[in-house]
Amino acid sequence: MLLRLLLVLSALAALPAAALESFRFASIDGGEYDMADWAGRPVLVANTASLCAFTSQYGDLQDLYDAYRDRGLVVLAVPSDDFRQELGSEAEVRDFCAMTFGLDLPMTEITHVVGDAAHPFYAWVAAETGFVPGWNFNKVLVGPDGAVVASWGSTVGPTSPAIVSAVEAALSPG
Repeated sequence: MLLRLLLVLSALAALPAAALESFRFASIDGGEYDMADWAGRPVLVANTASLCAFTSQYGDLQDLYDAYRDRGLVVLAVPSDDFRQELGSEAEVRDFCAMTFGLDLPMTEITHVVGDAAHPFYAWVAAETGFVPGWNFNKVLVGPDGAVVASWGSTVGPTSPAIVSAVEAALSPG
């Protein structure tokens, strides 16, 4: 299994940034999100969990999305139980987020973000940058060109000056 992961990471490391457009995530509402649909737009991807001390960041993710979605920003929440703090089903996660935070941003099914079973997007980010989520609510900003702009840990909130300035720069023309 480790050898297979190393081969995948090796292959991903050789891919250009445009490979981002080849990733798909299963939607928590059914269907899927094809990142190719977001080509040319900045995308902030956050691994999330409903039972974490940082769960209040869901509200900040929604606030960031509300503030910049009309300018093209996509905020993608990726619920994960890799750190053992997610609810038991997609329905529970969806209902909790809708009722508690009024979320309407894109959200995936419960997805692995670390280890051998990590989603290919997270394997690609690790290969490109060395960044691997160390906990829930880690964030990765991918620019309009498909390259990773920056990544942040759990303690950096979605509406922090660091993230907001990076989003604004990614939204600025040329």
